[in-house]
Amino acid sequence: MNQPQQHHSGVVAVIGPPNAGKSTLLNRYLQQKIAIVTPLPQTTRNRIQGIVTGPDYQMILLDTPGLHKAKELLNREMMRIALEALAEADIALFLADAAADAQKRERRRAEYCGWLEQVSCPSVLALNKIDLISKDELLPLIEWHRSLHPFNAVIPVSALNGEGADTLLHELVSRLPEGPQYYPPDIPTDATERFIAAELIREKIFLRTKQEVPYSTSVMIDSFKEDDGAGKVEIHASILVERDSQKGIIIGKNGAMLGDIRKAATKEIEKLLGCATQLRLFVKVRKNWTENEQILRELGM
Repeated sequence: MNQPQQHHSGVVAVIGPPNAGKSTLLNRYLQQKIAIVTPLPQTTRNRIQGIVTGPDYQMILLDTPGLHKAKELLNREMMRIALEALAEADIALFLADAAADAQKRERRRAEYCGWLEQVSCPSVLALNKIDLISKDELLPLIEWHRSLHPFNAVIPVSALNGEGADTLLHELVSRLPEGPQYYPPDIPTDATERFIAAELIREKIFLRTKQEVPYSTSVMIDSFKEDDGAGKVEIHASILVERDSQKGIIIGKNGAMLGDIRKAATKEIEKLLGCATQLRLFVKVRKNWTENEQILRELGM
């Protein structure tokens, strides 16, 4: 493999509070949808690895669950995943929501400082969602975040429209240590198609259900069969819920909700796989699965 004499590579852990835009930023740099995105906090549960390759660098981005106070086993596992990513990072990218409520942000100052105290590598602050605030608000926000931690750089960005994304990318790449290219240049992630398919189904549930239902559901791929001759894939997936009432909500009247979820997920999965997909969904009640270690292991946590 021909590489420049000075090739840089390394791991960037993307951390920050829930709903700050970490997955949106990852998808922008990969130029395709790898991480699911919803308006709800704590959508990301697993660590998702994105690989950004340039002519003289390879940056491995770790999209992590949002940092939050964890009570249930599921949430504690999410926090463990996020903080473990810091241990193997060459750079910590703290993504903050510039449009967040100021009072709520101030109440969480101690939490933010506690997380950032665990950062021992170079750190960059990306102040995201600047498309939602005025320019006059930007400088005070930068100063407030600088009071939390001695960031090596602060870059205002909009992961949604791309403003500042190139500047941020350059800043991160400039701080990568020298190293080899670990992955072929056309590999955007180490996540399997099965994993991404399950995440896309879960995204549709998040977007279509309310209150506690999205957080009480998860998706397991039971079978993933490729028929090369017919040019299609058949996927059987189970949607786990904690209560019978949630099962009824997911299925909907005359199966309407489940049908809507299946239709929307099928469209995205076909785009991912580049072929026709037959998706079958089954809703199963697994009481208190969010506290079940065996189920969490099966879900890759």
